[in-house]
Amino acid sequence: MASTVTTSKDSAATSRPGYGRLLRTRGAWTFLLPGFAARQPFAMLTLSIVLLVQHTTGSYGVAGAVAAVTGVSMALFAPYTGRLADRHGQRAVLVPGVLVHAAAGLGLTALALNGAPLWALFAAAVPTGASVPQVGPMVRARWGVRLKGSPLMATAAAFESVTDEFTFVVGPLLATALCTTVDPSAGLVTEAALTLVGGLLFAAQKGTQPPVATSGDGHTRVRQASALRVPGVRVLIVTFLGIGSVFGGMQVSLAAFTESIGEPGLNGVLYGVFAAGNMLAGLACGAIAWKVAPQRRLIVAYAALALAASALWTADSAPLLGALGLLVGMCIAPALITGYTLVESLVPAGARTEAFTWLTGAVALGQAAAVTVAGQFEDRLWDGAGFLVPMGGTLLALATLLALRSRLAGAPRGRTVARGMGHREPVAVD
Repeated sequence: MASTVTTSKDSAATSRPGYGRLLRTRGAWTFLLPGFAARQPFAMLTLSIVLLVQHTTGSYGVAGAVAAVTGVSMALFAPYTGRLADRHGQRAVLVPGVLVHAAAGLGLTALALNGAPLWALFAAAVPTGASVPQVGPMVRARWGVRLKGSPLMATAAAFESVTDEFTFVVGPLLATALCTTVDPSAGLVTEAALTLVGGLLFAAQKGTQPPVATSGDGHTRVRQASALRVPGVRVLIVTFLGIGSVFGGMQVSLAAFTESIGEPGLNGVLYGVFAAGNMLAGLACGAIAWKVAPQRRLIVAYAALALAASALWTADSAPLLGALGLLVGMCIAPALITGYTLVESLVPAGARTEAFTWLTGAVALGQAAAVTVAGQFEDRLWDGAGFLVPMGGTLLALATLLALRSRLAGAPRGRTVARGMGHREPVAVD
């Protein structure tokens, strides 16, 4: 395995780490295609819940609260799932997870359609969120195995961000179309079915999953330090919470805005424009051989995101909101990509799936909080008041990032890890 990234081809990749070189990595396509199918439903989940529960209750506040419980549950359980995957293998965690998620999602759908009380919806939302398959972090961990400290890791981080955002172009459009033209429950039912099929296909790719760390006698290593012990990871969690506030605030506020102007079908289009901006910026980031240190790139990108998000609440028309959403999306990608890239230099290989799930969980938690607050703002204040949530979330996260930026520099003390972009020191490999 070590030989896959120590050939002369990687010298060329060092000077020009492009997507073509990345996609020619041996074995990459065996997990990329099923991985894309398995993560597609995640982009549908929150919006499908919001549209279904709002239809059955008539309240965006209630709908946002149910979706928020799902997000909080996912955020709390995702790191535990990542740690189990590091210790026991991805397949062992993923197969039971997708089965539980599909059953829980269908149960939530049945309760909503039958007018169940709010506490019952909350109860069903907990396992629905807790069992969300962490396919994105698992794919990123597989890249880490294939690339082993190569400068192509930065390109892989960009590629994964683009893949995520492409799902967020397709997912909201599909969820909106299903819920508004087929049935309010169609989005969540489809999400459950796609999770089951895609997750099982991804789990079947056993050859590319990261090996389980073992002790000298061949037994699974029991003790593994948590990625949360790394100070830089904690700083990244705060910044990703702010990014989650943008996703959650946009989902609820766009739905409320388009309904207020009598064009609910525009919801998926406007959210797709927002996600398309993220995807396009991600493509550009991955194609650039960066000379600026990733810590500085993160600060600049996050400042731009906070500035763009602060303008959303001023939009009074769909075209203006689409333009601002595109700009916000273009600012999210550099921050996300740089944050994921920093994980490689901050976290030991045996804890990276957990680290990625902490960041994914932080986005989900920020999204959950934003969905709740934005829903209340839309119900109690003026149309578009929910857009204040992305502004507040990103400004608070930016202040934290600036105050604690020194913790993003260097590797954890006492550990040897592979370096990422901008660090060319030789490191020992197997």
